[in-house]
Amino acid sequence: MLVLGVDDAGRGPVIGPMILAGCVLTKDAELKLKKLGVKDSKEITQKRREFLEEKIKEMAVDYAVSVIYPDEIDFTNSEGLKLNELEAVHAAKIITKLMKGKGKMEVFVDCPSPVISKWQNYLKSKIKDLSNIYLSCEHKADKNHVSVSAASILAKCEREREMDKLREIYGQKIGTGYPADPLTIKFLEKEAANLKDKGVFRKTWVTWKKAYDNINQQKLF
Repeated sequence: MLVLGVDDAGRGPVIGPMILAGCVLTKDAELKLKKLGVKDSKEITQKRREFLEEKIKEMAVDYAVSVIYPDEIDFTNSEGLKLNELEAVHAAKIITKLMKGKGKMEVFVDCPSPVISKWQNYLKSKIKDLSNIYLSCEHKADKNHVSVSAASILAKCEREREMDKLREIYGQKIGTGYPADPLTIKFLEKEAANLKDKGVFRKTWVTWKKAYDNINQQKLF
């Protein structure tokens, strides 16, 4: 039976997209990738991730990547769809796409919600056909399943490529895009207003709102 793993990268950043990836593997490919050192992408250097990404794509039966840009995140938030729900919608699309024509399949998804059962039921409601899959949503699935680890590497590498596109325009000063990065915060404090409509920032994030409000207050004085 084939195994499909699904994971995300870039849920928390205030800059750049969130990425969701799915990777379909045979049991044999899982064993080979595990021997190569495939594990949670956060535990691997970027250089090693890029090497493993090539190996994963070579050995995978199939894979898919979904890029969710800040404008979509902001729009769905304003419409009342939370990030966890948006992730479930995109995960369902990936699962639906990758399961076609492949017979019965085990599907493991790294669950972003603290309440697994509720999120799993929401995800199931977005998948058109559940007849050929065994679905399990889990915390730390990227540590426990090679297929999810592989998906996490694909997602992380794609996230870095998207950030590299932004760095080509704005330079290294944008940092990692995460609020904990001093470079990112400095860039945000300077450019929150100037780049407001450029699709760079997640404007529904409190971090951006505070920076934008501070800039407007400074202008008033």
